[in-house]
Amino acid sequence: CDRFKTNNGCGAQVAISQSTDAPDGFANSMKWETTTADTSIAANDSFLIRYTFEGQDLQDMQKGTSSAKQVTLSFYAKSVKQGTFIVELMDDDNSSRHVNKSFTISNTNWNRYTITFPADTTGAFNNDNLSSMDMNFWLVAGTSYTTGTLQTTWGASAVANRAVGQVNAMDSTSNNFYLTGVQLEVSDHATSFEHRSYSQELQLCKRYYQMFSTGVNTYTGLTSFYYNSTRIETMVRYEPQMRTSPSLEQGSGSNYFILYSNNQADTFDGFGGINAGCNLSGSLYQTTGLSGTAGHAGGLYLNSPDAYIAFTAEL
Repeated sequence: CDRFKTNNGCGAQVAISQSTDAPDGFANSMKWETTTADTSIAANDSFLIRYTFEGQDLQDMQKGTSSAKQVTLSFYAKSVKQGTFIVELMDDDNSSRHVNKSFTISNTNWNRYTITFPADTTGAFNNDNLSSMDMNFWLVAGTSYTTGTLQTTWGASAVANRAVGQVNAMDSTSNNFYLTGVQLEVSDHATSFEHRSYSQELQLCKRYYQMFSTGVNTYTGLTSFYYNSTRIETMVRYEPQMRTSPSLEQGSGSNYFILYSNNQADTFDGFGGINAGCNLSGSLYQTTGLSGTAGHAGGLYLNSPDAYIAFTAEL
């Protein structure tokens, strides 16, 4: 499920989960279950499943040069709703240039699909850690996106050409859509899915998100110290280093955290914020609900099943 997100611009609502319904060779898939159907799609309505790439990870496409390469997308999909679906590559660096291809779901079984996108000699991707390309799986498209001609070669942004033929995959609460085994390769053909080890996947995910998990009276592994009697600083080292200086997420509430220091326990509700520093390390701070001695250090514990600390550097 990591790094896939939903862009919902219609009246449908979905429940998103990791499912054990998967094709041979896979343990899991990502499931979109329609909980509120939308049978009356307005012109500007849309529903996308999106994955975003950093520019520095796309340099081997050689986009924007005379040596530009084709890329081939392969994936496994399953849907109650049958018909035409659209997959799109969107260039975020060059005025939303895009290319769109269709695939057809003709049964309710798991099937593998392969789509080859042409090379683009116009518009190089920036070689940085920012968003350079989106890969969109369309599930809903209003007429604003379907009245033109499907943009099957790279071209300038044309809204009417983005999702021509797209079926409404969310017109019934019986509709579920499943996706797994997604792989994009610089090639004119697809190869077998590359199964990485759990530890490899975990390290890659931590570039974008790191969390100190929940649990009552659980030590976080973080060291705090009293900057003064009413302010603590909690030092964090990101391992591995994150994409960029992250922002803070937390589960906070009454006495969600405990700092054990100098043979006493000091409880507080949550952190006031983060001194982000850089993508290697940072510090959390809190200035209310505390009473300690300046210079004393201690261990930070979670004191509620809903307490957590997380750092996000997602695109």
